[in-house]
Amino acid sequence: MATMRVAAAPELAPMKVAQISKPGGDFEIVEREIPKPGAGQVRIKVQACGVCHSDVLTKEGYWPGIEYPRVPGHEVAGLIDEVGAGVSAWKEGQRVGVGWHGGQDNTCRECRRGDFRNCRNVKICGISYDGGYQQYMVAPVEALVMIPESLSDTDAAPLLCAGITTYNALRHSGALPGDLVAVQGIGGLGHLGIQFATKFGYKVAAIGRGSENESLAKKLGASVYIDSQATNAANELQKLGGAQVVLATAPNSKAMSELIDGLGPNGKLMVIGATFDAIEVTPVQLISGSRTIQGWAAGTPADSEDTLRFAELAGVRPMIETYPLEKAAEAYARMMSGKAQFRVVLTM
Repeated sequence: MATMRVAAAPELAPMKVAQISKPGGDFEIVEREIPKPGAGQVRIKVQACGVCHSDVLTKEGYWPGIEYPRVPGHEVAGLIDEVGAGVSAWKEGQRVGVGWHGGQDNTCRECRRGDFRNCRNVKICGISYDGGYQQYMVAPVEALVMIPESLSDTDAAPLLCAGITTYNALRHSGALPGDLVAVQGIGGLGHLGIQFATKFGYKVAAIGRGSENESLAKKLGASVYIDSQATNAANELQKLGGAQVVLATAPNSKAMSELIDGLGPNGKLMVIGATFDAIEVTPVQLISGSRTIQGWAAGTPADSEDTLRFAELAGVRPMIETYPLEKAAEAYARMMSGKAQFRVVLTM
């Protein structure tokens, strides 16, 4: 009696991954099996992933509890190519992204109040689980962001961290159309902050180091350019009536501290540039004029979708440099050099 052979199921070819094996380690380009999505998850075929300064937390091990090897990357744009059990609202072939907010526990006090951004056990893409420096990744459905068709993958990716952070901070800052808003720093965050602030209807003062940034700042929409190397930026803001908001994007605590005196009455220093150094302020500086200092982290996937829709509507786009995944180390070094114009994006 002839035996009948059953063909084995086809196996997916291995994928390329840029991983960090230990805190402070170098990027390693390795091959791994393509992961399967679990219940409540989808697998994303990554098309582009932004390289963000916050990736230093994974690269150098600054964030506690990271399990290595780990794949960084929290500015992910791609396509769903498989859905896990119980997933009904997302379909194969759908364009999606994943930003900094990689999921929440849905049980802590903040989640029960709908404040998912401040979940006590928030998941972070590229820290809590492997991020977008790879050809395929798995993400929980609560982390997914719908990407509008008119936005390219390379444009959408940086908007999922740098974009949402500047957009969300500005729209929660309390500034109204016509108010003076200063953007400190003309870099990865700042060049988007200037665009969003201009489209919101603010009078925008861009604050940079050196005169060479003036033409770009005004091209991006700034009404005023202040060279902090050549003049006292706080005094210049006061000549304009004082800033309702200073959006502090450059991770330089000394520069942030120097701008507090540039705030007008009820003015707010909105801090989004992450650094470990202390901001110096005296109680009198805050009491005089009822000034405040507030930090702001990115936001939820719903906030990301608001950011992408507004960017699509208003024509806000990141300025980017692209690198192939195989050159992840070179791309990361370019970002860390501070010389990139202005966001670095890996393409698959």
